[in-house]
Amino acid sequence: MKKYILAIDAGTSSSRALLFDHQGNTVALEQEEFTQYFPHQGWVEHDANEIWDTQLRVLQRLLQNSGVIPEEIAAVGITNQRETTVVWDRKTGTPVGKAIVWQDRRTADFCEHLQQQGKAPLFYEKTGLVLDAYFSGTKIRWILNSKPEIRTAAEKGTLAFGTIDSWLIWKLTQGKVHVTDATNASRTLLFNIHTQKWDDELLDLLEVPESLLAKVVDSSEVVGTTAEELLGAALPIAGIAGDQQAALFGQLCTAPGTVKNTYGTGCFCIMNTGKTPVVSKNKMLTTIAYRLQGEVTYAIEGSVFIAGALVQWLRDQMQLIESAAEIETLAETVTDNGGLTFVPALSGLGAPHWNPHATGALMGITRGTSKGHIARAALEAIALRTREIIIAMQKDAGVTFESLKVDGGASTNNLLMQLQADVLNTTVIRPKNTETTALGAAFFAGLAVGFWDSLEELTERWEYERSFQPNPTTDVENILQLWNKRINALP
Repeated sequence: MKKYILAIDAGTSSSRALLFDHQGNTVALEQEEFTQYFPHQGWVEHDANEIWDTQLRVLQRLLQNSGVIPEEIAAVGITNQRETTVVWDRKTGTPVGKAIVWQDRRTADFCEHLQQQGKAPLFYEKTGLVLDAYFSGTKIRWILNSKPEIRTAAEKGTLAFGTIDSWLIWKLTQGKVHVTDATNASRTLLFNIHTQKWDDELLDLLEVPESLLAKVVDSSEVVGTTAEELLGAALPIAGIAGDQQAALFGQLCTAPGTVKNTYGTGCFCIMNTGKTPVVSKNKMLTTIAYRLQGEVTYAIEGSVFIAGALVQWLRDQMQLIESAAEIETLAETVTDNGGLTFVPALSGLGAPHWNPHATGALMGITRGTSKGHIARAALEAIALRTREIIIAMQKDAGVTFESLKVDGGASTNNLLMQLQADVLNTTVIRPKNTETTALGAAFFAGLAVGFWDSLEELTERWEYERSFQPNPTTDVENILQLWNKRINALP
C-alpha cells in the first residue's frame, strides 16, 4: 500500500526531506544546513558535493526516524533553489569547481556588456527574462572560461551542466539520468519558453555548448528511479519544479490571476497567467509556471533577492538577535520604525529596479534609534519590496488582487504578515501547511503516479490557517513616503 510521497526540498541554505500523506499533511521532516561560501565581494558559492551529501543524509534519516519503509512511498518529488549552477564531469561525476549561487553577482559586468550590444530585447523575447547575473546562462559561461581545460572539456562534450534538480537526479540515479524540468530550464537564459527548446542563438551568445545541457521534461512525469542501495528501494522520481513554481502549485494557484508570495532567503511573488505568456511592461519576468502532459502554464514573477537573508544578516553578521524567530519579539518592542528605512539591497536590487550594483542602506538613524526600530524597519523592508512587485504585477495583468497567499519560513512571522497586509491594503492568507514548496513537488510527483487523480482532488486538500486584514491605525502613508524617497535616492 502506497501511503506517502517523498519530497526533496533542496534550498539555498539547507537540504530538506519531507513525507506527505494522502491528505497533503506533513508527517515527517528532516533538515540539515550546508556551507555558504563568500570568496569575494558579491560572490556566493556552494559545494555541490556537500549539497548531495547533506541531501542523502536527510533522506536516509527521514526514513530511519519516521519508521516509514520505502515500499510505502509512491514517488519522489524534487524542488530546488533555482539558477544555482553546477558543471560536472560526466564520467567521474566530479564538479569542476564550486556551484555559483543564484545570488552571485560576478557576471553583472558581462550582462551589462551584452546590454550595451543591444542583446537584452532578444533574451527577453525568447526567455521572458531580463539580462541579469541572477540567471544561470552567464554563470555557465564564467565556469567554462575560468580554466582553459574546463572550456576544452566542455567543447569535447565530456561535461554536464545542471541546476540543483539536475545534479541531485544525476546523483540519485548514479549518472543514468540527466534531465531538468521546464520551470528550471526557463530560468537559464538559454531556453525558449515559446518553442520549448534550448535556443541555438542564445547558446552561441553565451558560448555554451549544447552538449552540456539536460533533456527538458514535464514537471509531473516519471523520469527515472533512485538507485536501490541509496534508499532501500528503486523509487520513481516523478515530480520536478523550481522552488517558486513548486510553491505556486503547492498553494494550488492553478487559475489565471491567482498569486502567491514565498518568504524564504529571498521573496518570490508569482501570478498564474494561464496558457498565455504575459509580456511585462514593468520589468517583471515572464516564466513557466509548470508543464503538465506537454501543456505549458505561464506566470509572471517578481523577485526580491534579500528577505529572510536580511534577518540572517542581522543574526549572523550584526548579532542583533540570536535566532531568526527573535526578530518579531524585538520589532514588537517599538510601535513604529522611528523614522528608519532599511533598503535590503545586500545582493543588488531585483524587480522592478534591476540594479545589480545597489548596496544596502539604513537611513534615518538618530540618537533615539534602538535595536527594535532596526528590527521593525527590516520587517517593513521585506513587506515593502514585496509591495513594489505586486503593484507592478497588477499593472501588467490588469487586475487587482483580492488576496495574497503566503508561504515560506518567514510567513510564520505574524508581525511581518500584518505589515504585509497593511502596506498592500489587502487580505493576506496563510495556509495550514506552510511547507507549500515541498508540497508542490509532492503534488507533481503524486499526480504522475496516480497517488492523486486530479487537480480537483488536490484542491480539496488545501486549507488556510489564518488571514490578516489591513490595520487602519498603521501609518502606511508615512512609511511609503519615506520608502519611495529613500530607495529612489540610491546611486
